[in-house]
Amino acid sequence: MTPDWYAWHDDYDQPGSALSRRLTELRLRIGEALDQAPPGTLRVVSLCAGQGRDLIPVLAAHPRRDDVIACLVELGPRNAEVARAAAAAAGLSAVQVVVGDAALTDHYAGLVPANLVLVCGIFGNIVDADIRATVRHCAALCATGGTVFWTRNRREPDLVPTICDWFAEEGFTPVAVSSPADGVGVGVHRFTGQPRPLPAGVTMFEFVGHDRITRP
Repeated sequence: MTPDWYAWHDDYDQPGSALSRRLTELRLRIGEALDQAPPGTLRVVSLCAGQGRDLIPVLAAHPRRDDVIACLVELGPRNAEVARAAAAAAGLSAVQVVVGDAALTDHYAGLVPANLVLVCGIFGNIVDADIRATVRHCAALCATGGTVFWTRNRREPDLVPTICDWFAEEGFTPVAVSSPADGVGVGVHRFTGQPRPLPAGVTMFEFVGHDRITRP
């Protein structure tokens, strides 16, 4: 049965839950990246953005908020409407919320390479080959010196070390990677290479859901 991704967000409101702790960590790291970003316009893209809870509250309170042009892509209309309403309430007129399949590269044409790229809530819901492909596409989504944020559970078999290796192969250096003891699986990598052109009409991954993925 397909999960109710709207109701799934309720766990963010449960103090001490894994999602709540993950959200706290992500907001901290996003704020740090904005603090360190170069002057001028900042581009931000968020894949499978959900309700935008990781990004929008940080932008709303950050001194660089008016420098940011952001695009959040979310397949669920109800979640997208929550994100759109939150951006409007915060006066973030340059935050666009698109209802669509975040795996399609066409959604990001003209917006990348971006300074911040959020790939959160994805790597635990796609097969390993698609994780590798998505990491490869991050080298087209992310600007030189830009930051990618991603999440992945630390349950065994723990794929996080391998994901870090894949990012290294694509020209990324680690900024922060949560330990297995944290249980929240947040990764932050900075791109030191030169961005590749983003191919048109490509599906980067298939979102299948963690319950349908068979792992050894």
